[in-house]
Amino acid sequence: MIDWILAERIAGMVAGTGDAQLPAVELKPLAIESGARVTEYTGLRPVRPLPEPEGISRREWIHTNIGSMRVLLDPVVERAGTNLGPLKPAVEMGVGLLLSGEVGLVLGYLAQRVLGQYELVLLDEAVGDRPPRLLFVLPNLGQAVRTFGANEREFMTWVTLHEVTHAVQFAGVPWLHGHVAGLVRELLASAEVRLDAPRKLRVPSIAELRRAGAALRRGDLISIVTTSTERDTLDRVQAVMAVIEGHAEHVMDAVAPDLVPSLPKLRASLDRRRRSQSGLSRLIARLLGLDLKLRQYEQGKAFCDAVVAQAGVAALQHVFSSPEALPTLHELGHPEAWLARTATPVSDPIGL
Repeated sequence: MIDWILAERIAGMVAGTGDAQLPAVELKPLAIESGARVTEYTGLRPVRPLPEPEGISRREWIHTNIGSMRVLLDPVVERAGTNLGPLKPAVEMGVGLLLSGEVGLVLGYLAQRVLGQYELVLLDEAVGDRPPRLLFVLPNLGQAVRTFGANEREFMTWVTLHEVTHAVQFAGVPWLHGHVAGLVRELLASAEVRLDAPRKLRVPSIAELRRAGAALRRGDLISIVTTSTERDTLDRVQAVMAVIEGHAEHVMDAVAPDLVPSLPKLRASLDRRRRSQSGLSRLIARLLGLDLKLRQYEQGKAFCDAVVAQAGVAALQHVFSSPEALPTLHELGHPEAWLARTATPVSDPIGL
């Protein structure tokens, strides 16, 4: 039902090409240095070579993510269309146009903002056909350098540290990809069940309306359209993604000081960029769940910073020791509860 060619064209028109000067810094030496530093700090040992960095355009980023989305969504959408009966052609055309437009708008908006991406197909059985990639969107990086008034090499080094940390996470934690893929598979399976189930029109209860209103005020639109079982899975997805993102945010700051003397200025500028959007951009971000992404960065980094401050770097390494060691959503906000549950001893953090 999704016309991916149309979606890609719409995304390209929305994204534009950017007008900033492209960075001239070579990415490969930065990635090699980042890999060595991240591995030393995190204690994670990659079991396979890290992908080489690639500098790409906005349109190339869109094309890559269209391919990843197809792997995830095509099977679900195709099975959902099998029960439409004689109305199938008309419904597919109408819904297809709507979905194609939505996908195009979302990817076009994101393509204007993303700086880098460790691109990994979330369903583990697809990895053989689509190996991980380490992508850097050059027009957006050039625009950020110009906007921040940053030293180009320092900024590119800092962003590279973040993305290489993701590569080290997935190459150095053998169970991580399968764990995330399993959660995604759960969500897709529940979506299929919901799409196949008969829809019954009824008037929502007062309690349901209140929950929906509260969710809208929080920008938590996902909770309105998901079941309680799906929300439980989403909570686990949110927790693991917050750890993955927060860990990268923590590491990029922890290993950067001698490489990036302007780190405090860059951190303040990046945080400001994430928060300072126009009214329309803020609305779009809330609708797309990007506010949730920002909270993942903040909450995950705060958790990792607190664990290191209270118990040392070795305690943070324990986060990736097993799926059971991952913090829950509650523990993300209460690192001491995670330290108590995992029985991670508190060490002297002096000198870290």
